[in-house]
Amino acid sequence: MIEGFTALYIFMLAAFTGYEIIGRVPAILHTPLMSGSNFVHGIVLVGAMVAFGQAEGFFTQLVAFLGVILAAGNAAGGYVVTERMLDMFKSSKGEK
Repeated sequence: MIEGFTALYIFMLAAFTGYEIIGRVPAILHTPLMSGSNFVHGIVLVGAMVAFGQAEGFFTQLVAFLGVILAAGNAAGGYVVTERMLDMFKSSKGEK
């Protein structure tokens, strides 16, 4: 079981690493790369559900539930953005 400061350290390290990686991606590649990584959002959702299943006490269950809700919204939003991006590349109905 991961204890308080270790979990906080892992979270801060993951947040910093993610920020640095995403911050260095050129704007033209950001949307295709993010839409191509929608599977990562699914992994985050599964992790949040596992955390929710192992949560004990009201506060930890509340935080885990919020994690599940936010992860599900992130996954669904990723697919919505992908669909809108792909619609931009479709030709209009009158043109061939």
